Amino acid sequence: MSDAEWAVVRDAMPVPGWLEGRGGQPEGYCHRQMVDAVRYLVAGGITWRAMPSDFPAWDRVYAFFRRWRDKGLVGEFHDRLRERIREAAGRDREPTAGVIDAQSVKAAASVPAASRGFDGGKKVNGRKRHIVVDTLGLLLTVMVTAASVTDREAGRTLLARLRERHWRIALVWADGGYTGRLVDLARDVLRIALTVVKRSDDVTGFTVLPKRWLVERTFAWLMRSRRLARDYETRTDSSEAVIRWSMSMVMSRRLARRAR
Repeated sequence: MSDAEWAVVRDAMPVPGWLEGRGGQPEGYCHRQMVDAVRYLVAGGITWRAMPSDFPAWDRVYAFFRRWRDKGLVGEFHDRLRERIREAAGRDREPTAGVIDAQSVKAAASVPAASRGFDGGKKVNGRKRHIVVDTLGLLLTVMVTAASVTDREAGRTLLARLRERHWRIALVWADGGYTGRLVDLARDVLRIALTVVKRSDDVTGFTVLPKRWLVERTFAWLMRSRRLARDYETRTDSSEAVIRWSMSMVMSRRLARRAR
């Protein structure tokens, strides 16, 4: 990170308990080094043991990644950056509308059989990333499942997570994979209007569909991180953490450019 980007990241990072008098032992490594090391792994797609010698030992970096994953710190860090991006764009911190979609990716040999599957539509053996983004394309919630899980099945849990975290959400756009009972469930139970944007049967070839292009652009941002080119993580919550780290890089760089 540049100094300008580190200033943005430092202000958004969760405060350690020992600095607030809540107990605990001070960490022995610089936070900037640790964050840089995790970002290097996510962006470059390397293995943990291939961490360059410029960074702390790989097992210490992994312990940092694991602690932030298990304690929800990476989600807190990511959400703070998103709120700042929305404020800088003249929006409220809490969104009122979103777009939902899923992406199937191949899984590496390290992914256990219990959390992988075959997506018959995309002909992909691996996992599926289900995300909801706001109208700026910023990530609101994410869930990683086996690729065999349908969009409708995952949509129930994903929309419930969305409602729990973002209470102002009232409208979500989706593609044809989210039709059926999910629309009624979202309206009657979650109080979310799930609006399906369908592709016209008369159109051939590629066409940009209203609202749905926002989430497709987010998937394109994520695929810039080579660690996300396929799923390498043993646990699905690790995959979700890597996705949040990837999006945090997109947002911190954007905020650093605005601060110049």
